[in-house]
Amino acid sequence: MKLFVLGATGRTGHQFIDQAIEHGHHVTAFVREQKKLIPTPQLEIIEGDVSDSSALTDALKGHDAVISCLGTDLSDPDFLASVTDALVPAMKANDVTRILYLASAGIDKEIPGIAGTVVTFMLRKPLRDHRAAVDLWRNSSFDYTIVRPMQLTNGPRTSVYRTDIDGIPADGKQISRADVAQFMLNTVEENSFVRQSVGLAY
Repeated sequence: MKLFVLGATGRTGHQFIDQAIEHGHHVTAFVREQKKLIPTPQLEIIEGDVSDSSALTDALKGHDAVISCLGTDLSDPDFLASVTDALVPAMKANDVTRILYLASAGIDKEIPGIAGTVVTFMLRKPLRDHRAAVDLWRNSSFDYTIVRPMQLTNGPRTSVYRTDIDGIPADGKQISRADVAQFMLNTVEENSFVRQSVGLAY
């Protein structure tokens, strides 16, 4: 497959790229600055503005799916929604219908108990931006998968984790970025969890 990755220089994005290349896929990293990545025969790097729909349209030609590992931008509370607004017409112009979007547990207030209330309040600004972007995908005709991990760690890839459609795995607290990346890669390869929102945790 030919995979188009946003947020490639982030920690989860790096994990996804490494694992996708391990599986023999061609990856295009659309990044603001190339300095954090090294191009290889399987990794193409394109510099550009993720809010520039025209640049995204040109870069997306010939790809099979989009993988968004973008995080929020504290200086722009509407960053992710703006990126989605730019990405939607770019995908339509290239007949790309598959999108995996890395969000966060808590966007739907699905974390139970006092802990959920505290987390949702503390992360209310980034969760609001993720939610706005997610709502755009949910109201679209695209074949989206929303990925909602619990607290991310830098632990190893274990390949052993739990999923929950719309909710979160019972008593789940954490999951490594490596395992989130593996879940996303498996999902795009198998074309599973289409038009679903999936919680992830150990």
